[in-house]
Amino acid sequence: MDIHRLEVFCKVLELQSFTKAADAVCLTQPTVSEHIRALEESIGEKLVDRLGREVLPTPAGKILYRYARDIILLRDEAIQALEKYKGKLSGHLLIGASTIPGTYILPQLIGSFKDVHPTIQITLKISSSAEVVQRILDGKLEMGLIGARWDDRKIVLEEIFSDELVLAVYPEHPFARKEAVELEEIAKEPFILRERGSGTRMVMNRALEENGFAPSRLSVVAEMGSTEAVRQGIKARIGISILSAKAVSEDLERNSLVAVPLKGVRLPRSFYLIQRRNRQPSPLCTAFLNHVRAHSS
Repeated sequence: MDIHRLEVFCKVLELQSFTKAADAVCLTQPTVSEHIRALEESIGEKLVDRLGREVLPTPAGKILYRYARDIILLRDEAIQALEKYKGKLSGHLLIGASTIPGTYILPQLIGSFKDVHPTIQITLKISSSAEVVQRILDGKLEMGLIGARWDDRKIVLEEIFSDELVLAVYPEHPFARKEAVELEEIAKEPFILRERGSGTRMVMNRALEENGFAPSRLSVVAEMGSTEAVRQGIKARIGISILSAKAVSEDLERNSLVAVPLKGVRLPRSFYLIQRRNRQPSPLCTAFLNHVRAHSS
């Protein structure tokens, strides 16, 4: 069973398209189709179903995909281990992050890591904390950095960076002229929420509840899928919101947004390195984890 064919097969299922898979692996579509046909012939089972433009795995395809992914990962880890033995570090690392650490923390760390190891490749996928966790569990990512504590025995959490949530308003908002506002006051204001599964939203909800304020009391006028969208929504005077201090630091310096203290309420948050429990990280992943830890102070 040829490993290259397994790689092509996995890419077809992950992208659900022969055309997209061909672009991803730098082959022609007929060549990709031939690889899948040869793989099906060697196994004696149909592996994929074409439903219009969509490609889905057959039951046999689902079984093979689980093992094929592990075979490819093990091959990559073996190569990395041998390179490390020779004093080199190489390979391709897939990591995930929620919006804030993925936008404001990891790019700089990836850059400084590549300064030391210029031949390695790192792919950073930014999504909600919930999606990052799911991809870790599915084995699609080796590690992640998220902004909310996650209760799952299959996940190992390591608190690594700190941040704080702030109430952000546009400069002309009445709150901008106050030294602080009561929690009760924000219930009456149009409020912009991050999407469900967002670490920012989960931390905010937990903190509000701990201070006796039910998040359901917020007058939600919009729900947005990124911190950037929320920032722009506040500037457009759609509403106010509670966001990461890291995300709005430049806005605060330029006075395009104002952070207003909440009386008697602090909204600290942490960011967490996450890995799948009992999964041995590759040498490249181990080196990057150590790099992140070394720069966490």
